[in-house]
Amino acid sequence: MTAQRNGLAGLGVPEDRVYVDHGLTGRNRERPGLREALAAVRAGDTLAVTKLDRLARSLPDARDIIEDLTKRDIKLSIGGSVHDPTDPVGRLLFNVLAMVAEFESDLARARTREGMQVAKAKGLLCGKQPKLSKSQEAHLVSLYKGGHHTTTEIAELFKVARSTAYRIVNRTP
Repeated sequence: MTAQRNGLAGLGVPEDRVYVDHGLTGRNRERPGLREALAAVRAGDTLAVTKLDRLARSLPDARDIIEDLTKRDIKLSIGGSVHDPTDPVGRLLFNVLAMVAEFESDLARARTREGMQVAKAKGLLCGKQPKLSKSQEAHLVSLYKGGHHTTTEIAELFKVARSTAYRIVNRTP
């Protein structure tokens, strides 16, 4: 995030004109920061991004966005280089950059899936870890079966949700 902010500052973008999407990737077209940025630019303006994959990571989305910008007479600056989509060479370069961004995104997704499969095969990836250890679960069940405490009290004692306490009790024979 800081590298992108620094890159935009280096391109002359004022801090109050930087739009950010927290926790969302360029793969998702429905991003509030993107929507705000596209709404903020007017005819004659230049929309600046550090890299094309910050704008879109699929060729169809990139084309849709550039078509919208072109219709509204808004230029696109990618890393300081202004691209003219009305020029045949500019259109070619934009499409090549968009295809490379989509390719990089696909590679990253494939590497992530591969890494998760390897981790799962090694037993390192087992999903969400249990809130309580086996001995804590046994203690929780014994308190519940003792009948002196409510489920709410037991949940508070073990610092878990009531639903977690019920789940532990129900799966214990």
